[in-house]
Amino acid sequence: MTLVQPTVEMQRHIRTELNEDVSTREKDLEHIKEWLRMQPHLPQFQDDARIMTFLRGCKFSLEKTKRKLDMYFTMRAAVPEFFSNRDPTLPEIKEVMRVANVPPLPGLTPNGRRVVMMSGVDLEQMAATVAEGMKVVLMIGDIRLKEEHVGVAGDVYILDASVATPQNFANHFAKFTPSLIKKFLICVQEAYPVKLKEVHVINVSPLVDTIINFVKPFLKEKIRTRIHVHSSLDSLNEYVPRDMLPEEYGGKAGPIADINRQWYEKMVTYKDWFKEQEKIKADESRRPGKPKTHDDLFGMEGSFKQLSID
Repeated sequence: MTLVQPTVEMQRHIRTELNEDVSTREKDLEHIKEWLRMQPHLPQFQDDARIMTFLRGCKFSLEKTKRKLDMYFTMRAAVPEFFSNRDPTLPEIKEVMRVANVPPLPGLTPNGRRVVMMSGVDLEQMAATVAEGMKVVLMIGDIRLKEEHVGVAGDVYILDASVATPQNFANHFAKFTPSLIKKFLICVQEAYPVKLKEVHVINVSPLVDTIINFVKPFLKEKIRTRIHVHSSLDSLNEYVPRDMLPEEYGGKAGPIADINRQWYEKMVTYKDWFKEQEKIKADESRRPGKPKTHDDLFGMEGSFKQLSID
């Protein structure tokens, strides 16, 4: 699975949207690398490609980039359920990829956005935990940090809610505890340079409103307005071109299971890299000033209230 990169013309539009100045971006990159070298609690991290992805995701705000990177390494130490044992060949990782499709699609929207498609396959037989599913989503996110070579203009998520049946709701959705959702949203929104532009929910049932209302208190108003619930694919196609969707949704990207399998195969090629990355995390004992505690990060008065979504 190779991520299609923006065309030259699309890149011009994206650079404007991300405040990217090709004449100063290398200077910005060196500034962040020097700042990282000076932080005693952060690991040695001189990965130009990933740092540039952070800069783009922060619209080249140096201070915001520093905060994101600090939180990225902090989360990697603070949430071992997401950031340890990330071997793609482990049975639980294989299980997640068997029971759910979670792939970024290969193409881009006309305005340069990446589309991520999520759907359940076999939840009734699911043995993996919710935390392991979230771990897989973040593993794919880490691969994208390396492989979004020229930057995209944000992410669009399509959630197929056809698995939201009363049986699955009783058996599985109750496992999405407020604590786990909070940790996941902090990781996604504060620790990753994600620019979440749209969320589309398709194949809805009455239960979907219950699920959305459960999650909404964890979201700022800005993102709540970006959730679109569709009664048909026709209204979805007003936002996402039909052709770039998997064939089950009327598109030409091929079967979603094939796209998901290709992503799993890509994850396996990163097996050794994931293992090496496990030690790339913050050391709170060396943080200048006061170390960050679990309550600082996840308490009701902690950073969750500071979620920022561009």
